[in-house]
Amino acid sequence: MSQFSLSRRSFLAAAGAVSLGTALAACGGDGGGSTSAQAVGQSDVDKAMATPTELTFWTWVPDIDQEVALFRKKYPAIKVNVVNAGQGTPQYTKLRTALQAGTGAPDLVQIEYQYIPTFTITDSLLDLQPYGASALKSRFVDWTWGQVTGAGGEIWAMPQDTGPMGLLYRQDIFDQHGIAVPKTWDEFADAAHKLHAADPNVYLTNMAANQAAAWHGLLWQAGAKPYVSSGKSDIAISVSDNIGKKLAAYWGGLAKDGVIGTEPDFTDAWYGALNNGKYATWITAAWGPVFLSGSAKATAGKWRAAPLPQWDSGSQHSGNWGGSTTAVIKTSKNPIAAATFAQFLNTDPETTKLFATKQFLFPSSKALLTDPSFAGDKPDFYGGQPVNQVFAGIGDTIDPSFQWPPFLDQVVTDWTETVGKSLADKTDSVAALDQWQSRITAFAKNQGFTVGGR
Repeated sequence: MSQFSLSRRSFLAAAGAVSLGTALAACGGDGGGSTSAQAVGQSDVDKAMATPTELTFWTWVPDIDQEVALFRKKYPAIKVNVVNAGQGTPQYTKLRTALQAGTGAPDLVQIEYQYIPTFTITDSLLDLQPYGASALKSRFVDWTWGQVTGAGGEIWAMPQDTGPMGLLYRQDIFDQHGIAVPKTWDEFADAAHKLHAADPNVYLTNMAANQAAAWHGLLWQAGAKPYVSSGKSDIAISVSDNIGKKLAAYWGGLAKDGVIGTEPDFTDAWYGALNNGKYATWITAAWGPVFLSGSAKATAGKWRAAPLPQWDSGSQHSGNWGGSTTAVIKTSKNPIAAATFAQFLNTDPETTKLFATKQFLFPSSKALLTDPSFAGDKPDFYGGQPVNQVFAGIGDTIDPSFQWPPFLDQVVTDWTETVGKSLADKTDSVAALDQWQSRITAFAKNQGFTVGGR
């Protein structure tokens, strides 16, 4: 999820305009505008990039005209019309409507990693492999490439930014109460009880009852495989397996004990809590440090960053929360120009650096993550700690095999109404997890999927 949309939308959404049942029934047919699997030759690329062409690009990244100008400098014959069609869910809804109508879809679109399966299930994305994308694999963080590739080797998008999860913590509060940075989740739970007992107005953290994205990132860190697709109509759903139950018992227990907060995040009350010291940590992602420095200015200099606590003391694992890609819509009449733009935008040294320094996206580019000007940045807000370096290291501990369901909107709605509600109400989160499993399974079967798992 892009940090630009976090404070302005939640992860909740209604089911999309395109029925998954209809999509499954149509999987055997041509999705329209398909391209040959044969590699596109350099002469074809040269011809296409010298031919006056207009591309339409849907994105919510602010001020992206700077990056587009760099592309146009190299390819002056190609005009790119940048359109903000909404952030996240509103954009996806418009895109589904355009695809269903057969008119109005853009050539390229910004898509978060977790929503790629939602559009591959409807054959809506162009496979970029014939356009030379395979040669770019080594430029990106390994796990991001796993997120954009299909089981058959298809490359559905170009990674743009990421959100490896870590822990931001108040050094002053930890020092005041003699708390060491927790290395394990057991230590984290002990610290939560110790801190709240010492000061009932302070909580170690907040597990937002409206934030399914963070929950999925923690599932990812714990080694869960909640959704495993095989083919377009078979999916195993295991959100309430032993790993899921471990998470539910842990966080549900802390919520019941009253030693963590569960209030909705990205609200005025939540911003106030970060500023007034109600929460001593924020479990967040690599975009969090910049976001927090702008949202909790009263606490400048007091925060530090660390990896997430671990379930096993001898290991280092994390999950991801956020980040997006550039994908080409299959119906584009200019696939070569669109594919070239998607690749340029996310690999050119100048554009990737602009994303990191002007829009503050956390890079998917290996070169930029090791660039001293980026990795060595020491912001005063974090006491001079090189937080980019911390999160870059965390990115190397993310499992690249984690999968998302092709009906994420429904999954998130169901999580919020079951597990999320149990956290807020301090009821049985393990039982709520079973409800979540049952609701997702019923929805998937109703949409025509063959469902296994757990």
